[in-house]
Amino acid sequence: MPYISGKQMIQKAWQNGYGIGAFSAHNAETIAAILEAAEAEQAPVMIQIGQKVISVMDLEPMKAMVDAFMEKITVPVAIHLDHSRSFEQTMRAARCGFQSLMFDGSHLEFDENVRITRDVANVASALGIGMEGEIGKIGGTEDDISVDEKDALITTCDEAQRFVDGTGVDYLAVSIGTAHGVYKQEPKLAFGRLKEIRDEIQKPIVLHGGSGVPDDQVREAISLGVAKINVDTELRQAFTQGVNEILQANPDEVTLAVSLGRGREVMRDKVVEKIRLFGSQGKAADFNSVSHSN
Repeated sequence: MPYISGKQMIQKAWQNGYGIGAFSAHNAETIAAILEAAEAEQAPVMIQIGQKVISVMDLEPMKAMVDAFMEKITVPVAIHLDHSRSFEQTMRAARCGFQSLMFDGSHLEFDENVRITRDVANVASALGIGMEGEIGKIGGTEDDISVDEKDALITTCDEAQRFVDGTGVDYLAVSIGTAHGVYKQEPKLAFGRLKEIRDEIQKPIVLHGGSGVPDDQVREAISLGVAKINVDTELRQAFTQGVNEILQANPDEVTLAVSLGRGREVMRDKVVEKIRLFGSQGKAADFNSVSHSN
């Protein structure tokens, strides 16, 4: 199946009460792990290209690498630009064929965040692809972007509504108690606020910092309007675990196809686990009648 618009993918999940796994890719093996899991589970997925991998591999080569793995894929896939803090970078992603864009202006003054996010949303709308914005600050570190926990603020309903009205985003990342990276203690999501925001904005909500959130809280969040769940840290942990298994068993093993291949297998199993948690297994058939993207 060709790529589909992130907007179509997230909207369908939101309307039908399940979550789309937005899984971060870092190299060929991690791309393969995500797509193999999606095929096995017949699940729609997003492959996220984040700032750390862009700084190492660049944006266009990562897109080309995903394209190379798509030839035999039958499930819906959208490539998503994650946490861009640059209008120019989001336009590069649009030009090279991403199906979903995120401009993260949460570090800016509210009006400036609205202004740039609206400009990106206008381009995304014209191209028929998805657009994600962020309001509030999500703690932790992702792709070398850090927010101290004391600065991680719970998003208010008023600012969420004003942001959506002012930008026209298709899905909104909010701060409800998650954090990027490894949790120092079990997170407790602000479900009351999530419900209020859902009722106010009537749009799909994105959960950043999905790694390490207890399963029952993830299910509850999906029931309250979360339709996209970002997963990165747990995938990197799984991949590294697989590589370490090989090296611990044989420290002289230098065949990368062996060590990286085991990393891919362990990460694939973690993606399958998340797909089932999010309820998106078997949902590829939901998209048989939707239009496709290049």
